[in-house]
Amino acid sequence: MAALSVKPGQRFTVPDWDTNARLISADAESQRSASHQLRQEARALRSETNNQAKWDEHDNQTRLAERISSVNRWKETLDKCLADIDEEIDALAKVKEAAERALQAKNLSLDVAMECLTLRDGRRAIDVVRDPVEEELHREVKVIDKAKRELQQRVHEAFEQLCLLQEARQQLSFDHRGKMEALEIDRTCLSLSVNSPNISFKVNPTRIPNGSTAVDEWEQNSQYNKDHAEEEMKASTKLREAIVLSIAQTNNELEAQRVATEFALRKRIRDMERAYDELKWQEQNTLEEIAEMEEDIRRLEEDLRRKMQDLKVAHTRLETRTYRPNVELCRDQAQYGLTDEVHQLEGSIRALKMKLAEAQDALDALYRQLHRVQTDMACKAHSLVLDHKCMDSRRKLVVPAEKFVPRVDTFNRTTNRAPSPPRAGQLELG
Repeated sequence: MAALSVKPGQRFTVPDWDTNARLISADAESQRSASHQLRQEARALRSETNNQAKWDEHDNQTRLAERISSVNRWKETLDKCLADIDEEIDALAKVKEAAERALQAKNLSLDVAMECLTLRDGRRAIDVVRDPVEEELHREVKVIDKAKRELQQRVHEAFEQLCLLQEARQQLSFDHRGKMEALEIDRTCLSLSVNSPNISFKVNPTRIPNGSTAVDEWEQNSQYNKDHAEEEMKASTKLREAIVLSIAQTNNELEAQRVATEFALRKRIRDMERAYDELKWQEQNTLEEIAEMEEDIRRLEEDLRRKMQDLKVAHTRLETRTYRPNVELCRDQAQYGLTDEVHQLEGSIRALKMKLAEAQDALDALYRQLHRVQTDMACKAHSLVLDHKCMDSRRKLVVPAEKFVPRVDTFNRTTNRAPSPPRAGQLELG
């Protein structure tokens, strides 16, 4: 028989073969057991997490609904309080107007009494006596003067109380607007679900926002606003009752005060005119500076655009040179020069952007200052018009009513001038 030409392979014994089969079977059993255990644990975890998520979502839906209900109750309370304070403001304003009308009505009585005294001064000889009529006239003048001082005080108190009521109403209105916005936000949150189109992951959503308050603080703030408004309404009600009781005694100010008031008004008008001229000069200089700043910004933007185009050229050159073949792809002087140019242009662009931002900030500041100047000019012009009208109105105290003709406004500056409208790029102020 011929010999085998191929060397026989390794041979295992029968026990080795049995051992190997038992090991494979045991490993399969172990893997199936581990897999079964893992599947059971996964199912339990899925069930637990699903239940937890559903209950958490249900609890938070309930909390949101309760919060909406709580905010809505406060909103309705503030609605009622706002309506009450509006009624009180209207009532106090009407009483104040009634007090002012009563104050004006006393002028005729005082004029008549003073005219009577003046006429009686024309008496001659023995008829120039201090008789009961003259004594009653002097007493009438004193009573009218006292009543006018009292009513003037009441008008001043009514004005101050109206300011306090308006302040309290503003606080209520601010709180009310906040609750309206909070209601809208919470209702939106309540309507969200996994099928909502606008849900997404957010960055650090569990952070505590700046300015956050506790529930007690929130409750105390609304309660304070409500209590404060009610206190001011109570004070206003008492003041209205006091004004109604004082209307019968209302009067105007003393004749001596008229001279002092007119002197103060003239001085105030002179000071206001000087201040207006100064503001006019400031406005002109600010407008010139704004024009120069806008031109510099335009030039900065043009330079920045040119630098961006230069950077595009340098980038394109560098990128194009990366396609040089084989050994031609070398770091030659042109490569180094283009790289340096890119770095230089990037630095220039950063510097230009920073300077442009600074220029924009400066321009915004100039526009804000211009708005302040123009607003102050408008206020002073309006105040001057009012002061001139006050001076013109006070002529009624020395000019007979049948001869009284209002003077033409002598303030020849730009009276009642409104601030210039915002220009391109100007920051509008609230």
